[in-house]
This record gives sequence, C-alpha cells and structure tokens, in this order.
Amino acid sequence: MFYRKKTVVLAIGLCFALSARAQDTADITAAPAMTVGVVTVVGKATGPLATRNVLTSVDVLDESKIATQAVSHNWQLFGQLPGVMLTQYGQGTTSGKISIRGFTGEGEINAVKLLIDGIPSNSNDGMMPYLDLAPLLDIRAVELVRGTNDPRYGLHNIAGNANVVTKIGGNYGAARLGYGSFDTRDGQAALGVDRNGFSQNYAASWQKTDGYRAHSDADKSTFSGKWFYSPDNGTSRYGLIVRHHEVRADEPGFLTAAQARADWEQSLPHNATDRGTRRMDQVALQAETALGRQLFWTAQVYHNALNDHRYVTFSAGVRQQERTIEENHTGASTTLTWRPTGRLRVVGGLDTERQDNASQRWFTASEVRQSQTRDQQFDLNTAGGFVQAIYKPVADLTITPALRVDRLTGSYTNLLDGRVYGINDYGLIRQPKLSAVYQVNDAWSVYGNVGRTFQIGIGTATYKVNQTSDLSPSINDGWETGVKFRPLQGVEGRLAVWEQYASNEARRKMNDPANDAENIGETRRRGVDLQLNVQPTSRLGVWVGAAVQRARIVKADAASIATQGNEIDHTPHLLYNAGADYSVSDVLRLSGSINGQSDYFLDRTNTTGKFGAYAIVNLSAAYRLGNNMDVELQVRNVADRYYDYVWHDGAQSLHAPGSPRSVNLMLTSRF
Repeated sequence: MFYRKKTVVLAIGLCFALSARAQDTADITAAPAMTVGVVTVVGKATGPLATRNVLTSVDVLDESKIATQAVSHNWQLFGQLPGVMLTQYGQGTTSGKISIRGFTGEGEINAVKLLIDGIPSNSNDGMMPYLDLAPLLDIRAVELVRGTNDPRYGLHNIAGNANVVTKIGGNYGAARLGYGSFDTRDGQAALGVDRNGFSQNYAASWQKTDGYRAHSDADKSTFSGKWFYSPDNGTSRYGLIVRHHEVRADEPGFLTAAQARADWEQSLPHNATDRGTRRMDQVALQAETALGRQLFWTAQVYHNALNDHRYVTFSAGVRQQERTIEENHTGASTTLTWRPTGRLRVVGGLDTERQDNASQRWFTASEVRQSQTRDQQFDLNTAGGFVQAIYKPVADLTITPALRVDRLTGSYTNLLDGRVYGINDYGLIRQPKLSAVYQVNDAWSVYGNVGRTFQIGIGTATYKVNQTSDLSPSINDGWETGVKFRPLQGVEGRLAVWEQYASNEARRKMNDPANDAENIGETRRRGVDLQLNVQPTSRLGVWVGAAVQRARIVKADAASIATQGNEIDHTPHLLYNAGADYSVSDVLRLSGSINGQSDYFLDRTNTTGKFGAYAIVNLSAAYRLGNNMDVELQVRNVADRYYDYVWHDGAQSLHAPGSPRSVNLMLTSRF
C-alpha cells in the first residue's frame, strides 16, 4: 500500500545509484550530494560503493572543515552539516551525540548507522562512542546519508548512516599543538608513508582539559595505525586497521532550572564522586580486488571492543549508580559489483555481526557498592544481504531498485536470577527500496526515492521477557523527493521534501534497571531540507543549511493513549547553520559560522514546557607562517550565549549547560 501511494514520488525520479567504484563519475553532476569544504582526495579507492555518488540527500564534510576544528569530541564536527541535531549531555565520557530526520539524541531511539572506513561502529544500543576512535588529523571526510533507501546496511540504519572516512595511502606529515580556555591542552600528529605499493598511516592525539564547569576534568588519548599493500598499481588492495581510544573524565552533573540560572558553572555536592572511564578498540582486515574487467570484490572482517565504567547521580533526591558496559562485536561483510554493460551495474552484498554484551549496575554511595540492580548478558547476532541494480535506460535517467533482507538471533540471560530468554522471532525482515534520478540539463536534476528500514526492541526488549508471543519489528517506510540545482557559476543547492512513518515505534526506558523499552505507537516524521553553497569569488565561499521538521504520534499505544497527536519530545521544529570563508590574502583566512535550533518539548505529554533553543556564533582566523606552518585562533560561542540540554525526570526539568565563550590557539606544521 505504501509503495503504491508513493508512485508519484518516483515519477519525479529517485535517488540512489550506488556507484561501483570511487573513481566512477557517472551521474555525479546529477547526484544530490553536497560538499562542505574544499574537496581533496588522499589515497586510492576504498571499494565499490562511493557515498558521494549516492543519489539521495548526502552531505560530505571535507578535510578542510575538519582538521582545523578545535573540538573536544568528533560528534561536534557534524554541527557544520545541515539538518543535524547535536545533543550535548556534557557529562564526562557521556558527552553528546548526533541525530537526524526528526529522531532525537536522547538515547531512546538511535537511528543512525555509524561506520568508520566502512566498519560498523555502533554500540549494541545504537549509540556512537566509537566516533572518537578517529584522531582529527586522520579524518579525510565525514559522509552523511539521510533517508530509508540505502540497502547496504540493516541494523540501526533507520534514518540514514554516517561514515567517517580516514586517510589510507599518501605521503604526508602533520603535527598540531593547541592551547585554549579552561586550560585545554591538545597535541596531535599524523604521518603517511606510501612507497612501492605499501602504505603506512599513523595518527595519535592527546587532550587534557579542566572543563568549562566545576568537576569536569577530562584526559583522553587516541591512536590509529593502517597498513595496506597494493601489488598491482591499485587494482587490488589488502590491509590491516588498528585503533585504540581511552578517556577518563569527571561528571559535573545536572542542575535544576533555578540552580542553572543562579550559577551554571557549579557542580553540586551529590556529584562530587561522579566520573567515568572508557576504553575502545577496533581491529579490521580489509581486501578489495578486480576480478577481471567486469567484476569487483571487497571483503572485511572486524572486531570492536567497548569497556565503559561510570558513576552517575542524576539529582539530589536519587542514589548514585555505578554502571559498567562490556561489549565485543565481531563481524564480516563482502560485496560484489558486476558491470555487464555501460548502462547496467549490479551490486550484491552479505554481512553478519555477532555481539557479546554485558551490562551491570549497582546502587553506590561515594563509589562504594550497596546493592546490585542489573546483571545482564545478551547475545545479538545479525545476518543480512542486499542486491541492487543500477540501470540507465537513457543517458539522463537512472533507476535503482534494491532489496535488503535481515535476520536476527540471540539470547538474554538475567544473571541476577539465572533466567534465560530467547530473542523475539522477527522472521526475515524484508526492506524493498526504489530510486530514480533524472538530469534535466547541466544545471538541474530531480530525484525521488521510497524505502523501508526497521527498528527492533532496545535492550532487553529485543527478547521475549514477560511475554509468550513474538513481537514484530517496527517498520519505517520513508520517501523523499527533491531537486539539485546549479543555476549560476559558483552557486549550488539542494531542496528536499521527506517523510518517515513507523508502524510501532519503541523506545528505551531511560534509567530503567531492567533495561527495557516501551511502545510509543505509530509515528510520522516529515520535513523540508534546504542547502545552498555560493562561491561569488575565488576568495569567498558561503554556505547555508536549514531543516524544518515535525515528529508526531499519529496513533498512540494503548498504554499512553493521551499522547495521541502530540509531538515527540526533544524534536526542534527548526535546525539551521550558515558560514563563510574569506581568504583575505594568500596567507590570511577568516571564517565565521552560526548554528542553532528552535526549542522542543521535554516529554510526550507536551505539558512540561519547551526548552533547548540556541544560536551560537563561531569565528576563526588562520595565518600561514611560511610554506609549512599555520597558526589559527578560534573563538567559539563569541557572544557567550547561555544554552543547555534539558530533560525531565518525571518531577522536574534537569539542565546541562553548554560551553560558554572559549578561545583556542593552534599551531599546525605540515611536512
């Protein structure tokens, strides 16, 4: 029914030609992908699927907008992309996250599939701690794909996916030292050596800060190494990737509204022993090779390990908790691309992941254990595959049908009572997708797509606990239609209209000892996205992005029928950003940006007030000292505007103030 209703969208044309290799340029002028920053390419192709050529709402943040940023966490980089909501928890190792397409950053529903160099990198619940595995100087680009029509990924790919692309290959060297507000010290280095078909890439970073609030010290370090061998001038490539990250941080805690107004820098006495440590590792073997003139094959195996230990007290009236998470995810994937003719390409892939997860919690008093509230071990195994055809019946039209199928197995053991539960039998989760793009002329192209993704229960809700029948997955049906335009030299833009409808959305119960979820009901998210890049002169570049969105409960679950028609909490109606880069001379560059959002409700009742609106201005100036040295001054939140992340614990609103004005000085050497 859904697909019949959306035929008109496909008449306009859809999006999603998965191009066969990074070198492929077919339809690149028609592709709706937009780039923020100056495009540079380091290294060779990384496989058959080039995200830049995906014909949907794709945004690429280039290295020129990454390496120069003074950020504490990599999720902050996404604030430069349109339509991305940043949720800043500001609680030590639990610092923040990104969300898109009307989904929130609360951790209740995590709708973005995260990848690092194509390696799946979500934690079990879909959160993104692994984002910090990539040192800043090692990142070549950040690619964000929105919508429901990308068949490459299954679990967590509800509203789209994000891929952090790092440097593989190339000869380069870079080092950066920085100092800034709150006694923040930062050191980074990156090195690439590429000779005789063998490449080595190393990167490391270290940062220590006192934090912008009391009791918010943090100390973190990251390392990555990549070794690749290409025996035949780039036709094949085989390599090993190793990454490690450690962080220790104090947690300043949340404030009531009155406390935040009185002194937002304070940390209350009940948070004095709140802190966290986190260790993460990622190891991957990757291979790609051409099998003759028409076939191209890729494969990878990987292992992710997460160890998270945290003490947290949410308010003065509750007890401190000790929380530990240990996760080990091992997976593999492979793709095969076939090009029988210039008009047809067929791409197929298989992937699997085996998760071994443990979650424990205790009530504590000043870090001394009092009683255990959670001791859970749960396995989650996924297996999926997709096939996609990319067909050009005529030169200006590309049609892309695709089908993805996923299957999940696993079990959950409650070690507090020894009971074992099987997973819900979700069956084969079929996800058909269809896309088309039509290039009207060199300046205009129109596209459209329909697609299906899925969501399963979160935490123990994935398993048959306190129930006799199996639950079905929540099906997300979405569509998008849009136009990309280049009406004038130096002007490029994209306008898109989209919608996602979920059949039976579930969300995690936050702070629930049982790690359970609850049903919301049927939901609908819809919006309009606009992005515009303007280059009026060779020295001046301007970019603007805005997203207008709504997220509503159209048919509430019987247990919360009063929420029917209400807005989903923590969903701003407006997200916006804009920026400009101006090269005053060959040695001096000035930049400025603003990003912000409107306010949001704190819960599904829509009765606890609206919070969260902000507008933050950032400025920077970079000066080149000779051929290989730059000095840069950045001022973030220039107007020193107060803003905060706010949530409701059922009795009161709790506030985490955002960072005030900060000044950072960085010295970067490239060799």
